[in-house]
Amino acid sequence: MTVKTAQPDAVRIELGRGEIYPLLLAGRFVAGEATHMEVINPANGRGIGRVATASQGQIDKAIVNGRKAALAPNGWATRLPHERAAVLYAIADDITRNVDRIAELQMYENGKTRKESRGQALSAAGTFRYYAGVCESLGEEMPPARGDYFNITVHEPLGVVAALTPWNSPLTMAAQKIAPALAAGNAVVLKPAESTSLVTLALADCCVAAGLPEGLLSVLLGGREVGEGLVSHPRVDCISFTGGTETGQAIARNVADRLIPLILELGGKSPHIVFADADLPAAAKAVASGIFGGTGQSCVAGSRLFVEASAEDEFRELLIAEAEKMVVAPPDTPEAVIGPLASFAQRDRVESYVELGLEEGARVSFGGKRPEGPKYAEGAYYLPTILEGLNNRARVAQEEIFGPVLCMIPFTDEQDLVAQANDSAYGLASGIWTGDYKRAWRVARGLEAGTVWINTYKQLSIAAPFGGFKLSGLGREKGIQGVRSYQQSKSIYWGL
Repeated sequence: MTVKTAQPDAVRIELGRGEIYPLLLAGRFVAGEATHMEVINPANGRGIGRVATASQGQIDKAIVNGRKAALAPNGWATRLPHERAAVLYAIADDITRNVDRIAELQMYENGKTRKESRGQALSAAGTFRYYAGVCESLGEEMPPARGDYFNITVHEPLGVVAALTPWNSPLTMAAQKIAPALAAGNAVVLKPAESTSLVTLALADCCVAAGLPEGLLSVLLGGREVGEGLVSHPRVDCISFTGGTETGQAIARNVADRLIPLILELGGKSPHIVFADADLPAAAKAVASGIFGGTGQSCVAGSRLFVEASAEDEFRELLIAEAEKMVVAPPDTPEAVIGPLASFAQRDRVESYVELGLEEGARVSFGGKRPEGPKYAEGAYYLPTILEGLNNRARVAQEEIFGPVLCMIPFTDEQDLVAQANDSAYGLASGIWTGDYKRAWRVARGLEAGTVWINTYKQLSIAAPFGGFKLSGLGREKGIQGVRSYQQSKSIYWGL
């Protein structure tokens, strides 16, 4: 492991091929006690290091120490809001100072381009900065009295939050859980996806270096057994999970008897709708980036494209032209717009879905294969792909592929369009392009989705609540609601 001293007990996680990296246990970097996992660069298939995973004993220690650090008489929960905010501001500043180091780790771990990785590192810093502001400004409430008393509603921390993050956007997802949970007065025990362990440790080392009190944050590395050990632990007070729907459902079943709060941000199959009266060139750019950006590995990727039939031919040409501009290349090269998929297993999954689409009767309008050439030979690359000729009930239009695969479906009737867009088990996000503001509002209100974009796509604000309808999740992250999700309310009545 490459280590640079930041302050006492802090280390800096840097790329060091062949090294064994530690985990963060109650604010201290220590060796994992279980098996080693290899971290693979999806751009070339080579190992970039190993991590030692957490044992059950280390899971227990992280939770016990976290509870003590948060809820002890002089613990984190008793810190005044501006004191907690000062630590969150310091974390944001440290992330910003180390943005290039952190971005490089994400790039080598999950194949996102250097530009996107840097943007996500800065977004993580912005998340901590936002919740520092919320921490200082969000107060208690005084509901109107209906008698000779006054009423105050206070909000108290839950205790220990178990956070589980995915591999597609590990920086933003970890920040969206750690920052509001800390702002609310809790401790956090986080388990990242196996393939993005190093970048999550790098985010955590910024927390330690910035002076986060010991015990409040643990990052436990490992596979399914660590995740199961964490979410089933009887001393965990809240679970926040971002990932696949089936895993989220399993977590919900696991904790049903304990009735602890759950925040689940799960899958999506988002409809992206283009009416004939829209600004078609602008819509084509947004549709292309909305599904092909990040190699399609986004929960809000607009993977179902509904185009008004009268504009179908024109829009196809515009969309293919935009797809052709999106250069597939190694993520550390300046020209890269799209890097490899995050793993070879994920590329296999994408390829199997394209093959399934062809079996269902699809035709490929663009892509549909791996790129050719020496620079792609060793990596998990796949071209942006447009499938046509299928209806909304096809499996590739119903199941989340999580790759750069777009199903293009024509429509003629607005009412039928809304019915088709809602004909999905998911309801995470959606997009509408039209010049008719009344229609835009009408369709937006009719869509079953937690986020609706009108004449834009994938614009995200940490200040706005985010979550899904139906099997896309439970609860909300981000915004003021993101802090309240990690607290419990208590109403106090004081007689006069």
